[in-house]
Amino acid sequence: MATPFFLMVSNIRFGDENKLVLKDIRFSQNQFQKIVIAGETGSGKSTLLKIIAGLEQPTSGEVRFENQKVKGPADQLVPGHPEIVYLSQHFELPKFLRVEQVLEYANTLRRTPEEKIFSVCRINHLLERKTDELSGGEKQRIAIARLLIQQPKLLLLDEPFSNLDRVVKNVLKEVIDDIGKKLKITCMLVSHDPEDTLPWADEILVLKSGKIVQHGSPQKIYQHPSSPYVAGMFGHFMQLDSATMKKLGVKTSAKQTIVRPENFSFTKKEGKTLTGKIDRIHFYGNHCLVELQVKDQRFFVESSITSLKVGDAVNLKLSF
Repeated sequence: MATPFFLMVSNIRFGDENKLVLKDIRFSQNQFQKIVIAGETGSGKSTLLKIIAGLEQPTSGEVRFENQKVKGPADQLVPGHPEIVYLSQHFELPKFLRVEQVLEYANTLRRTPEEKIFSVCRINHLLERKTDELSGGEKQRIAIARLLIQQPKLLLLDEPFSNLDRVVKNVLKEVIDDIGKKLKITCMLVSHDPEDTLPWADEILVLKSGKIVQHGSPQKIYQHPSSPYVAGMFGHFMQLDSATMKKLGVKTSAKQTIVRPENFSFTKKEGKTLTGKIDRIHFYGNHCLVELQVKDQRFFVESSITSLKVGDAVNLKLSF
């Protein structure tokens, strides 16, 4: 007999026929598997997390956690599952309390290894401060610690990296990594930034208008997107027709092929190349993103060449 999945989401629908927010969502998660849910604003990401946590009632379908049905608000007086916790991007902390008080009031179990949680969340030095003396990133880590004190098995994070600067974001990434590695808590998160999702995720679900339009590993989602919508969620891309691909030396039966900036390079040679004129150069430190016009199409090319200038005519070759 097959071992049941840690989490099983089956045929979830939410809304009415006039406006379905979620449409037949189904996927599974193994314990300690890291899943990212990506999609445009309004695609149903937050609603899906709330349904998984038992905070929203699906119109149809069910969520099973460790082979037991997750009850929604219509099935029990107090919504939520005791072993699944959800952190909204609009979380709040009690005002005018010290951090240690906030965490003490959250600890109803009295047997949580608090020091380990505080260490993982990087908040030991904040315990005596009041909540109105904290930065946004500090408040967020305390809000996460307050949830972890409840000893969950699954942590759901809704847009945890939004509105954070790079330094604070990197600290939070380390915290989320350690929650899985040191506290043995499975994580699922919503995010739209490829820099945050691609290195961390084991699997990515891409939602559009309430449907899963692609589901797979970060490598598959990035390198073989199923549509321009999916490609655009994870960085710059170009759509090339078969005639253009042939000119670049690649024969394909596909009407359109999605190509990434790193698939191109600049060459002095002619033949199996495209010629364009550089319009903009965006400097990113270890590389540049070069924008250029090739006939009537906009191209993006990733390059480490530092001698390029706006206005230069260049030849592009494809490594695909």
